[in-house]
Amino acid sequence: MPPQGQPEQVPDDGLSTRQRRDRPLLIVHTGDGKGKSTAAFGLALRGWAQGWPVGVFQFVKSAKWRIGEEQALGVLGAAEQGGTVAWHKMGSGWSWLQGRVDPHGDPAAAAAEGWAQIRRDLAAETYRLYVLDEMTYPLDWGWLDVDEVVTTLRERPGRQHVVVTGRRAPAALLDAADLVTEMTKVRHPMDTGQKGQRGIEW
Repeated sequence: MPPQGQPEQVPDDGLSTRQRRDRPLLIVHTGDGKGKSTAAFGLALRGWAQGWPVGVFQFVKSAKWRIGEEQALGVLGAAEQGGTVAWHKMGSGWSWLQGRVDPHGDPAAAAAEGWAQIRRDLAAETYRLYVLDEMTYPLDWGWLDVDEVVTTLRERPGRQHVVVTGRRAPAALLDAADLVTEMTKVRHPMDTGQKGQRGIEW
């Protein structure tokens, strides 16, 4: 039997326990500490194990980078058991329209194209779980309209879970979220000049 926590209070909303438990969640992982994306990819693994179609959309990492989670989830998504996994990169040089690396590309335009694809997928209920990795940055930089993004995420149809990661999540997104986790940095190897390493950062 799966673990079940007990809520501190039960709202008088007319919903049954099952209806309330199965509500789709908007989740935000933010803060200056390490582990925001890692935790989101852990959710992707859980979703895959439930047989859910999972869509990962990376907003900052370059299309040239190969990270461990992408390789692992790619193998799992192609397996006969579990759900499917689609991985989309909208980092430096990625072009949604051309589907290839463009060294002269406009990252703000790429982010806007990526968000347009997410809107289409949400409307079509393409995935059961969306990982919008490092999406807070194009929001913070003004590449995407915060109010439009928040409204779209809040009004998404069906039972689609969404997790957004990245530092400096805007207040409107935090207010709309059902679950917010702030990763707080206590200590990091980079503080003493150590660069990221294989198997830990990627």
